[in-house]
Amino acid sequence: MNMLRAALMMLCVLGASSALADTLSGAVLAQQGNGHGVAPCMACHGADGGGQAAAGFPRLAGLSQAYLRKQLDDFANGSRVNATMQPVASGLSDTERDAVAEYYSKLPTPPVTPSPAPSGDIAQVGQRLATRGRWSDALPACEQCHGPGGVGVGDHFPPLSGQSAVYLSNQLHAWQQGSRRNDPLQLMQSVSGKLSDDDVAAIGAWYAAQMNVSPKEQQP
Repeated sequence: MNMLRAALMMLCVLGASSALADTLSGAVLAQQGNGHGVAPCMACHGADGGGQAAAGFPRLAGLSQAYLRKQLDDFANGSRVNATMQPVASGLSDTERDAVAEYYSKLPTPPVTPSPAPSGDIAQVGQRLATRGRWSDALPACEQCHGPGGVGVGDHFPPLSGQSAVYLSNQLHAWQQGSRRNDPLQLMQSVSGKLSDDDVAAIGAWYAAQMNVSPKEQQP
């Protein structure tokens, strides 16, 4: 009985140690890279995972672990093309991708100062497309998938609020051009094909001006 109890305790310790090792390895990868050619994530995405708005590097902190892991896999397999991220994702092992995704998913969402609210036609077009869509073109509202205010829904529809206008516009253009093809049921490829350059700019500016509030924070 004592031997069984000791064995169970050892398994618990090993399990806890393994979980701690994964968390630490995620932090190390984010802050130092993997020592095999993969640069630290923080070089582009910031020490707090908040991204770099002007450069178009997105916020990672607080995003879904499953979403982050899928993006790394998609960069590696070419269904999402980016000259910076493809060698990074390809240089990470499966375990390292898991560790990075878990690490960033557990980081608190950093405070973000929203971009100045767009004005005039840009504001009107951005808000209309985000909240109502354009049904004359069979174009649904962005919030039908990404939630009110772009807070994100589940593992497949990430937050749009709190991301920069540069990043959001770049992604819409990437879907239009076919360099990003990793959306569920090709929804974004269909949606982006119905947007003009002015529409893309308006959507990016409108969401960049929204506060990045998580669905949990919205609950009373």
